[in-house]
Amino acid sequence: RVFDNLKAVCEAAGGTLADIAKLNIFMTDLSHFQLVNQIMGEYFAQPYPARAALGVASLPKGALVEMDGIVIIHQ
Repeated sequence: RVFDNLKAVCEAAGGTLADIAKLNIFMTDLSHFQLVNQIMGEYFAQPYPARAALGVASLPKGALVEMDGIVIIHQ
């Protein structure tokens, strides 16, 4: 769901996931990073955006993963 939301935000701004230069991944359980990484491979192609994975105590609405990113759109 998180990747679908990121895709929708990029498209609303006139871009795509390929325009993400930096991605921050917030997880309540860092042991899920491998699964997040695997799913990310389904949405992104090389070169992958720079990223940081951060462990957090909790996220809004009980979410397990949240992301934000920096999108660079050339016009």
